[in-house]
Amino acid sequence: MLRHVLAFLTLVMLAAPGIAHAQEAETPAIDRSATGGAQTLEDILARQRGEAIDDTFRSSATGNPEGAAGIVNQLGTLGGASDPEVWRALRYGSADVKVSAGGEVASVLMQDGGMRWLAFRDGPLRDYGGGLLLATIVLLALFYVLRGKIRIDEEMTGRTVTRFQAIERFAHWLLAGSFIVLALTGLFVLFGRIFIAPYVGLEFNAFLLTWSKWVHNNISWAFILGLVMVFFMWVWHNIPNRTDIIWIRQFGGIIGKNHPPAKKFNFGQKIIFWSVIVFGGSIAVSGVSLLFPFELPLFAKTFAIMNDLGLPGLAGMESLPTALSPQEEMQLAQLWHAIMAFVLMAIIFAHIYIGSVGMEGASGAMTTGEVDEAWAHQHHSIWLDEVKEAKAKAEAGTATPAE
Repeated sequence: MLRHVLAFLTLVMLAAPGIAHAQEAETPAIDRSATGGAQTLEDILARQRGEAIDDTFRSSATGNPEGAAGIVNQLGTLGGASDPEVWRALRYGSADVKVSAGGEVASVLMQDGGMRWLAFRDGPLRDYGGGLLLATIVLLALFYVLRGKIRIDEEMTGRTVTRFQAIERFAHWLLAGSFIVLALTGLFVLFGRIFIAPYVGLEFNAFLLTWSKWVHNNISWAFILGLVMVFFMWVWHNIPNRTDIIWIRQFGGIIGKNHPPAKKFNFGQKIIFWSVIVFGGSIAVSGVSLLFPFELPLFAKTFAIMNDLGLPGLAGMESLPTALSPQEEMQLAQLWHAIMAFVLMAIIFAHIYIGSVGMEGASGAMTTGEVDEAWAHQHHSIWLDEVKEAKAKAEAGTATPAE
């Protein structure tokens, strides 16, 4: 199931750049007569500006075996391709390379896809990912100004009820703490060169990013452990039910003054839970794939499933490649890993907001584990009734009858 979801989301991500590219105006042809067909200064400047250029003038200039001098001539044994033409053919994957082992991917001596990966990483990934986080912060701040903190309507009772046990709080903070560290170190690696190095120097930036990578790779196991613990502890409480419909109709009490009934987790919290499980799970799997690219390739098999389902054809695309080198697997996994991380970070921003400044009395649930009964009655009335009923039954069962 997870692989099918990954296949669908991958198709969307692959189709989007193609659609945008189709809408761009065609780049005017560059006159290369002065260079004999070789690249010009305008070609170099266009690439530096990030413009798409037609590089077939280079990819097709790989020599002509039929043009080789005859064997009786002085240069006959050199063939019809110069050294630069041979290297160009290797770069663009058109060279006739034969290998005795390793399959088709072993014949790739020069993997040019790294430049496309770098262009996407340094362009759309940074721009849209960073923009998503900034936009989320701005929207939350605007919401706080317009709505203010969600207050408890009733007077505090002074009586508390246990919201989360110690083991639940441990799992939550293990997951949350490790995710914060992973998010920060990941952002350092992605944005360090443009936001850190110019101000504190390249040497400190290199030191910071080296340690960020080491911390990121090792803290990831704590994140995975926390994710598994949270899933098994809370999955049964996060299955949608009929009370969620009332919560949706009343906007969860966030807009307006209504306070819909809810069990241990309301519909908004269920959205957070499943977002963490789905996006966090995808981040974890792609992260492990990056750590062990030779043992856990993801995208070749995913692309095969997509081809079998005919999804590329529905999007107007050709069949996706199913033979990918470890380098290509890592490039795709890194981009997917980062995209999922940006989405989850934006969702977690909203979660942190509600659990801290956005709602009165909510922070105690994950610090001490206790909440006031007035808070529980306003936000989780069904759960509070269940807790009181279970407590009453337990006390009745242990009561000693009078003689």
